[in-house]
Amino acid sequence: MDEEKDVQRRKKEAAGWAKQLARERLAAKQAAGQTEQPLEETKTQSKDDLALAKKKAAEAAKAKAAELRKQKEGAAGDKAGKTEDGLALAKKKAAEEAKAAALEKRKAPQAEGGNKETSEEDIALAKKKAAAAGEGAEDDIAKQKALAAAKAKAAAAAKAKALAKQQAGGTAGESEGDLAKEKAKAAAAAKAKAAALAKAKSVGNPREEAEKEDAPSPNQPLLDKYVRMIRERLGGDVLEEAYINRLAKDVPTLVVKKDAYYKVAEFLKYNEQLRFDYLSELHGTDFQTHMEVYVHLYSYQNRQPVALKVKIDRDKPEIASLVPLWQGANWPECEAYDLLGIRFQGHPNLIRIFLGENWVGHPLRKDYEPYDVEV
Repeated sequence: MDEEKDVQRRKKEAAGWAKQLARERLAAKQAAGQTEQPLEETKTQSKDDLALAKKKAAEAAKAKAAELRKQKEGAAGDKAGKTEDGLALAKKKAAEEAKAAALEKRKAPQAEGGNKETSEEDIALAKKKAAAAGEGAEDDIAKQKALAAAKAKAAAAAKAKALAKQQAGGTAGESEGDLAKEKAKAAAAAKAKAAALAKAKSVGNPREEAEKEDAPSPNQPLLDKYVRMIRERLGGDVLEEAYINRLAKDVPTLVVKKDAYYKVAEFLKYNEQLRFDYLSELHGTDFQTHMEVYVHLYSYQNRQPVALKVKIDRDKPEIASLVPLWQGANWPECEAYDLLGIRFQGHPNLIRIFLGENWVGHPLRKDYEPYDVEV
């Protein structure tokens, strides 16, 4: 409303200024004696002033239309009804402005000798500008309507799809169940295929594996050396068996008799050519028919390994302790005693290190029954 009042005020000021200027010029010419054609000159000057006033009014109207268009573009997210009301209001205001301008122009020529045809042309021009100003807003309205229609159509399609799915009911559930089963089967097949491929890679060529098993171990000379030296020094009946353990990095393994266990271990440690000065591991195993104690030794002098194994009675599992030879056997022998019940004769302090002394049974024995089975 402030802008409209400002435009009206400027138009009135322009018209008054034109009239005043025309009067002053007419008075000046009359005073100077230049009155041959006062009416025609006055008309011409009035038309120039009127054209200037029209131009200013048109520029003001154009600026206002641009401002209105920006406001409409900024409010594109509002309801279409509001935009249409704004457009109608703009058209109405433009028509009122055009009528007011035409009325002023009509009055001005009457005072200065103007004609009615010019006013009608100005009115037509003002209407044309107002219509042009409203085209942008109409395009925006059309776009908003099209977008709203597209959204409504998409929502209707989604709703129809959901309704159809709901009506399908059990059939859809069965289809989903079948699809899940198919996916599970495909996953199982892929998993089986991957496992087969991994197995094939791990197994490799059976012929190559067989040749590898048949090939002599690089530690076979060491095993032969140990067996020869033990039989020469301790007798040929102290060993039950000697072999290369393919599952433990081809470790030379000596299976000794129970009564020769400590004697062979002592020989392996103190012999100048062997010098197995480090005990890396000692553990026991329950095979139900018997028990075994398995010892890993290593010679830092020769950088060579050896394993010492002995079989003992399961009902009375007793064997000599190796603590006097290797202090590293202390805790492993206590562990074997605690979990398997193997007693190591000559051990300095054979105690249960995991369970209490009052605990009944040994958990790693195959016949062990827990106190509370449910737990």
